[in-house]
Amino acid sequence: MKTRREKIIDQIFFWRECKEYGLSVWVCPNFLFLVMGILTIVGMLATYEISQGFTEEGFAALLVALVALVIFVPGSIIVQSFEKMATANRMKTEFVSIVSHQLRSPSSAVKWSLNLLMGNRLGDLTPKQKEYLDLVHYNNERMIKLVNDLLNISRIEKGELFLNQNELDVAELIKKVVDSLSPLAKSSNINLNFNPPHNGELKVYGDEVYVGVVIYNLVDNAIRYSKKEGDVEVKAFLIEDKKVRVEVKDNGVGIPKKEQALIFQKFFRSKNIAKHQSDGTGIGLFIAKAVVEQMGGAIGFSSKEDEGSTFWFEVPTGQRKSKKTFI
Repeated sequence: MKTRREKIIDQIFFWRECKEYGLSVWVCPNFLFLVMGILTIVGMLATYEISQGFTEEGFAALLVALVALVIFVPGSIIVQSFEKMATANRMKTEFVSIVSHQLRSPSSAVKWSLNLLMGNRLGDLTPKQKEYLDLVHYNNERMIKLVNDLLNISRIEKGELFLNQNELDVAELIKKVVDSLSPLAKSSNINLNFNPPHNGELKVYGDEVYVGVVIYNLVDNAIRYSKKEGDVEVKAFLIEDKKVRVEVKDNGVGIPKKEQALIFQKFFRSKNIAKHQSDGTGIGLFIAKAVVEQMGGAIGFSSKEDEGSTFWFEVPTGQRKSKKTFI
């Protein structure tokens, strides 16, 4: 995570962030606001200086009007630019939502058909047939997860992500996630470990589906971005202020320091991670952050390139006022 000093430096050299997103300086929001501020100050000073040489009220009023017009024109252009960006963003969100819904139905149909075939309800399978069906099943599950992630992105951006508040045991949820990801860890030669706490249950109030998505994304990332024969360790324990903390530690590729501030941004993928693992969309951590913060918690990480990362999140054990919440 970046220090306060590093954040201030980033704000001063704002064009670096725009460059990261492929934006030229002339459409960089921070630069446009800076230009507006400078124009306003220069306009006010110029008006004052020029008006000192004229005593006629009519001329001074005309001068102020001209300066206001000079400031208004670029201001109007900036506002229109932001409106276009907002419209494009809304259209993109709608597009993602529609495409995701259209993809989910056939993917679900394929899943049910595969379950029917792999359950030997239509006859016994040869080893070769089972091998091919396992491959289709694996890729279909990846497709379903991607579609669900895109739907969640769409819901978050539209403020329509619905979260239940039911009592759930975090340790039990972690165990389910670890069991579901154990085959992936085994095939990648990764040691995946989770030792449930012995000092009682870790109860929180939240949505089991979405808390499960948070844990799944963190553990899945840790496995995928670990080096061969690496270790992934999952911990869960109570901390002060009546919170449950979950940590996922790996000894994988880590995240370069200069990219750490962007890691929770939508569709962002670190360059060394993309080089190590071509799979991935860069939306899992964005969803995890949105869900954890909506539960009144916090999420973060520490990382060192080529040495590994530890991602964590903390959520309160108490129940929030509303039984249901929306992001």
